[in-house]
Amino acid sequence: MGKKRRPVAEINVVPYIDVMLVLLIIFMITAPIVQQGVEIELPKISANSLPPDQQEPVILSVSKDGRYYLNIGDNRKKPLESDDVVRRISLVLKQKPQTPILVRGDKDASYGAVTTAMVLLQSAGVEKVGLMTEQP
Repeated sequence: MGKKRRPVAEINVVPYIDVMLVLLIIFMITAPIVQQGVEIELPKISANSLPPDQQEPVILSVSKDGRYYLNIGDNRKKPLESDDVVRRISLVLKQKPQTPILVRGDKDASYGAVTTAMVLLQSAGVEKVGLMTEQP
């Protein structure tokens, strides 16, 4: 008389590991592409960073030639006119009033261009503005 074999109930995790590794490679390749669109060299100053639990900020970039770029919208590498900046920021604040707004000014940008950007934000209804820097 032969012994009856019981079926083994094991989960084969090899396919799941393969899928996970493929996703890891995809994210590693696409992460540098998702960076900010405009090349700006920030001033190097030691400052406190934003709290990690805060929602993603809207960033107004000021290039060294005084052009404005926003990290929202379709074409992030296309410079915007002042009225477009005000209109887009106003729309964001109507939908999410607690959205943090940051100014990312190139260290070689003129003082006037950065202050004009802050005036544009003020006219859009922004109450608090943060300035972005890099750690030295």
